[in-house]
Amino acid sequence: MSKYLIKPSRLSGRLAIPSSKSHTLRALTFALMAKGVSHIRSYLHSPDTHAMVKALRLLGAVVDVSETEIAVDGTAGKLASAEDVIDCGNSGQVLRFIGALAALMPSYTILTGDHSIRHNRPVKPLLDGLTQLGALAVSSRGDGFAPVVIRGPLVKNKVAIQGIDSQPVSGLLIAASFAPHPIEIHVTNPGEKPWIGLTLHWFERFGIPYANENFERYALQGGANLSSFDYTVPGDFSSAAFPIAAALLTHSELTIFPIDMEDPQGDKAIIPLLQRMGARFEIDSSQRTLTVKKGGHLRGTRIDCNDFIDALPILAVIGCFAEGETEIVNAAIARSKESDRIHCIAQELKKMGADIDEKPDGLLIRQAKLKGAKVQTHHDHRLVLSLSVAAMAASSGESVIEGVSAAEKTYPGFLKDFLSVGAQIETLP
Repeated sequence: MSKYLIKPSRLSGRLAIPSSKSHTLRALTFALMAKGVSHIRSYLHSPDTHAMVKALRLLGAVVDVSETEIAVDGTAGKLASAEDVIDCGNSGQVLRFIGALAALMPSYTILTGDHSIRHNRPVKPLLDGLTQLGALAVSSRGDGFAPVVIRGPLVKNKVAIQGIDSQPVSGLLIAASFAPHPIEIHVTNPGEKPWIGLTLHWFERFGIPYANENFERYALQGGANLSSFDYTVPGDFSSAAFPIAAALLTHSELTIFPIDMEDPQGDKAIIPLLQRMGARFEIDSSQRTLTVKKGGHLRGTRIDCNDFIDALPILAVIGCFAEGETEIVNAAIARSKESDRIHCIAQELKKMGADIDEKPDGLLIRQAKLKGAKVQTHHDHRLVLSLSVAAMAASSGESVIEGVSAAEKTYPGFLKDFLSVGAQIETLP
């Protein structure tokens, strides 16, 4: 597996961020259920996208993939029985969204995935929900993880599930919108609410009726009928966090695009947060650009990052450079992502000299001078990107980032893009 050798850097110029993974995968999910050919343009080139495309084909859609768009001839809600196991790869969204839709069929569907999906990404809340709605939904090893076996149909109309992880809730919402009867969903401890909001944003796009009471109770009418659609995927705020942080921490000026502050992605919350911490940005809504300006002075703060949970690793890096203390709280679900992000980012940043304490639901970080070191990414794309930014901003020394291929999941052009704006990165075998 390749490595990066990164030296402290200064950046300048313009950088285009990748397309949104969450929008790409939701667009593909709804295209599967639509009637006719949908066109999804500027999609994210990601292993997760390819895993979703394979799942769509197994469930009866005809999918044509080109460099610039994906055309999906959907099933009009009449899913085919999968003739093979659905391999979700490293994608929790494929597991939860396609797993939920599989419960609409009276045939058996088996879903599995990579080591993270099979050991670190819990699917039990979804299985519990589908079981309450009358489906068979079991973990084949009985441990609450994939592989899972699902057989519908959904015959009951009420379900109550744990909502700390948003994806099982989104999966149930999507399946309920296409169920043959109304369904009421009750959620305890709702978390990651902007990502539920993103799913509901797609409902509104198609005119799918729903009721939402404080993210704790939902009412779906069922029987949704979708027509084909054309959609251009917007830029990804989760990925934008890395060039924004890199520019801030290296005292560089960098323009990032496309930035649409009207898009409902939860991770856009990092921008006003950083402004409160002292960052200076120039945002041009008409041009959809954000320019990081020099001269900002970052101050530590308390961050409830549940609404933008994927930003935890890069926020940990930023905290190392902010004056005083930075406390990240309400982030326990970050332990059940591609890695235990709370533990892993703390462990790796300590190798670079970080003054950081791990808490059950977050991190306590004090300002420190980071130095180059050899660090591991734990097969997690957000750790690849966060540690790369830390290496660019280190006060001295070279860093070796091991296991960098994971970045392909959300930022396939990371190396090329950052080299183009001046980052000192070399690849090693």
